[in-house]
Amino acid sequence: MNKLSFDVAGLTPVDIDAFDATCNHLRENYRVEVPGDIDFQLEQFETFNHYKDLNIRDTYAIKHIGADSYMLFLEMNPNAKSTRAELKHHHNYQPWALTYLKQDFGRVFIRTETLLDKIREIVFPIELDFREDKPFSDRFYVLTDDKEKAHKAMTQQFRDAMMLIKETDFVVEIFEHTLIIGNRKPVAPEHACYLAEFVSRLANLS
Repeated sequence: MNKLSFDVAGLTPVDIDAFDATCNHLRENYRVEVPGDIDFQLEQFETFNHYKDLNIRDTYAIKHIGADSYMLFLEMNPNAKSTRAELKHHHNYQPWALTYLKQDFGRVFIRTETLLDKIREIVFPIELDFREDKPFSDRFYVLTDDKEKAHKAMTQQFRDAMMLIKETDFVVEIFEHTLIIGNRKPVAPEHACYLAEFVSRLANLS
């Protein structure tokens, strides 16, 4: 079988071409399989709170030695309270990647730091910084509900894996042992590839 199958119900021809190209690209670069039914409990992530409907259309397991990570193709509809900024970056179908971590991170939210974040931190010092890793702290904005737990879990290996991400428009959210990463962009091979590369890297961390 040369192609991964995916659910075409409700997709336009443009969407089908995007899904097809993305699935083929994943298959060419990773050992990918269709897993059994898995409850990923996406409702535990605040990232998805402004969507009234969130449906996993397709799931693919990215196989590794000892651990798997997953590529999720999500169908999302924003709720009536979504902001204009959220709607601007909204696409009906988005690729997100998920993996399970050995360390318990508590609740952590990571994205590229902006100038506004730096100004906000002067007034409200809520960000988790790593004094021993200034390049990481200069690049990423890290929020957590347990600084001690998150600092311990975010090892040098983990931070190095984060630094290898060349894209800037993404969000990482971790709930205890589960990590998701996405960039709110539509389904496309290049977007899915860097998400898959990141979770594949993390799946091999000790």
